[in-house]
Amino acid sequence: MARTLITGGLVVTASDELHVDVLVDESQVVALATPGSHGWTADRVIDARGKYVIPGGVDGHTHMEMPFGGTLSADTFETGTRAAAWGGTTTIVDFAIQPKGGSLREGLDAWHEKADGTCAIDYGFHMIMSDVNESSLKQMDRLIEAGVTSFKLFTAYPGVFYSDDGQILRAMQRAGDNGGLIMMHAENGIAIDVLVEQALARGERDPRYHGEVRKALLEAEATHRVIRLSQVAGSPVYVVHVSAREALAELTRARDEGLPVFGETCPQYLFLSTDNLAEPDFEGAKYVCSTPLRPKEHQAALWRGLRTDDLQVVSTDHCPFCFKGQKDMGIGDFSKIPNGMPGVENRMDLLHQAVVDGHLSRRRWIEIACAAPARMFGLYPRKGTIAPGSDADIVVYDPEAEQTISAATHHMNVDYSAYEGRRITGRVETVLSRGVPVIEGGAYVGRAGHGAYVPRGLCQYL
Repeated sequence: MARTLITGGLVVTASDELHVDVLVDESQVVALATPGSHGWTADRVIDARGKYVIPGGVDGHTHMEMPFGGTLSADTFETGTRAAAWGGTTTIVDFAIQPKGGSLREGLDAWHEKADGTCAIDYGFHMIMSDVNESSLKQMDRLIEAGVTSFKLFTAYPGVFYSDDGQILRAMQRAGDNGGLIMMHAENGIAIDVLVEQALARGERDPRYHGEVRKALLEAEATHRVIRLSQVAGSPVYVVHVSAREALAELTRARDEGLPVFGETCPQYLFLSTDNLAEPDFEGAKYVCSTPLRPKEHQAALWRGLRTDDLQVVSTDHCPFCFKGQKDMGIGDFSKIPNGMPGVENRMDLLHQAVVDGHLSRRRWIEIACAAPARMFGLYPRKGTIAPGSDADIVVYDPEAEQTISAATHHMNVDYSAYEGRRITGRVETVLSRGVPVIEGGAYVGRAGHGAYVPRGLCQYL
């Protein structure tokens, strides 16, 4: 492997903005220095004048090849990680799923088999616990030893992933002992199922009703409940894909009380709304995800939560289903539309647009997209920053380039873009993964199998 010198750029991390050169040796960053103050030589020199030099993005919430509603999410680990690289993300943390009646290890092994030898970038795993019992609680300790240190439970999807309050409490108690982080999908699924049944009985079958039955108050109620359960258990909790200002208010209140409570939102909640769900001719199905898109007025609260650190992370919840052949399973019945949207390729660019629009500072962009997810999931400082000893996961980013997001040009394995036609400023130019070029000169130069499994430590916010 070669020594690489990245010269002339503005290095932006969560803590600093510095005009320094970056020296990479083998797979790691080895030094930073003021241009002209060193005599470094390298096999490869990347001219980053006029560009940002930023850490590769860490997307802490993806679903590649995930079974849902009788189908599979459309991106494989190969196509999904390649698309992530195109968008400046160099690490994903995907969700392995415990099979009902099976063990956590069985689920983890199945996901390793899917990912091994296929990924363009590095990856780790969370574990979805779909069957909380004495056996699976004991297995949590062994998974932590294998570098799987976070466990997701659901107050939604009865009969599929749903856990009752007692099961959630037991898992949180175990995490309180072993240092694991409990991640919660917080919606009141029992109540939502009643509202779905009632809506369908009234003949309300279009995609927009998906958002109407999954009410913001039911997200807030479940958020409040899992926070208080975590308080009883004496463990932290991380609430995924926060979409509603009422749910955010619950997180803010808990954090003001000093509780170890954390929250994530996603680009779709920051840039899209129920107006998209209401698009005619079944087009709204493209935007069906859970938690659902909310009315536009929720967006201001989410941006504020990101600025005040009441929301710490922006992940994608990337779970793509094609409009034709998958989403259309729900024509005539919104409850049969597979829940999920594409986005792993768009996250870094959309958040840079938020910098351009004045919602975020440059350092906050890197904090919520790179450093905070790396800390949250036990990857920092190997991932999420540019510093001596860190992995050389580095993106050279052109902050002035303009582009139009479109399914015609994206690299995700899905037949539509949730942001079709949106013009944004900023584009990835070069991507290194552990010092190896993956994107270079507007071309993919990586390979399936370069990406390595990364065992994770415990949450570093605790």
